[in-house]
Amino acid sequence: MTITATRITADQASVHVLSNDPAVTSWSTRYFGPWWTAADTDPTTLCAGTVIAANVDLDAYQRLEDHVRNHPHTSSQYAKADTLIATADDGTITAVSPTEQLAYLSDPSTGRVKVAGPDALQVSLATARIARDAVRGQLLRAGWTVLHASAVVRDGQTLLSFGDKGSGKTTTALILAAREGWELLANDRVFARADAAGNVRILPWPSAAAIGLGLLSSLGLYEKVSAHLAAGEALHPTQDDRVTAALHDGDLTPLWDRGRELKAQVFPDQFAAWFDLTLATEGAATALLFPQIVAGTEPTAHRTSRTLEGADFMQGATEDRYPDILGLAHGVTIGGTTTARDSVQELLGQLPHHGFTLSHDPAQSAAFLAKLTTT
Repeated sequence: MTITATRITADQASVHVLSNDPAVTSWSTRYFGPWWTAADTDPTTLCAGTVIAANVDLDAYQRLEDHVRNHPHTSSQYAKADTLIATADDGTITAVSPTEQLAYLSDPSTGRVKVAGPDALQVSLATARIARDAVRGQLLRAGWTVLHASAVVRDGQTLLSFGDKGSGKTTTALILAAREGWELLANDRVFARADAAGNVRILPWPSAAAIGLGLLSSLGLYEKVSAHLAAGEALHPTQDDRVTAALHDGDLTPLWDRGRELKAQVFPDQFAAWFDLTLATEGAATALLFPQIVAGTEPTAHRTSRTLEGADFMQGATEDRYPDILGLAHGVTIGGTTTARDSVQELLGQLPHHGFTLSHDPAQSAAFLAKLTTT
């Protein structure tokens, strides 16, 4: 059996993924490479640090499932799946999501995690999620925090956009990246840390980006999506089938399900490969943007009393889909330490704040943002 391995790094954080199926390590390399660093490595040299051994193996999955069911366990929702969790006296954690046929074995004291399941795609998805959580745990312990923001970079400037869902964070970032030549640093959240010079360093959070059908159309990106789909390529597999069908049919009418917009799910590397956008790997914050989108209005700047709030940091209910069931954060909360959050909040509060309203006309909004970001 051939084992492949990839090393994922972000700042001082480092995680190794190895697998008996090269599709699993290739997935991690593709997923993290554009924004972090991911490179093939020799699996025989992995003797220290965080290692995720992810195997496509039905027998291994069944052994771990049997262990959980035969020992006292609790239940949780993890990645939208019912998950059973058994914790041994030595702190070792075994978990299983039966509907997904995924099983996990984690030893927080050593940073070693095993993932097993019979389906390569499910194992790849789970492994990337756990690798990101492991990197996050290391960064949080090193003093980083996580902000709910999009970010773009140009000429040393990093703009952070904040707001609730639907406020325009993604729209602002994509307009600046697609029409004004900014580099895309993050679509929905970022790592942030205050440095000794009084700056707030920003790192990306790799994830599939959710982009509405209407936004794809208005930014002129659909034609590129259509060409790649016609060539047999695909967007992220977590995308709702109704969105996939609409994209193939060329119907870009926004889709809704019980008040939630269904969106295209874009791989990190597809921003560059499909949309010809340049991705940034780090930055230092220089201004905060607080957009709103109002149909039928002219783009307008307005005074804002908006400052950073608790909801602008990823914590609590904002991350309940991925509770730290495997002990990867070692007790540090999802949004980082209070000290890290307070120092970032204080420094960002000293930067220029720009409140504005955008319309549904991307050309109009792009012209407005070009003027706003150069004054």
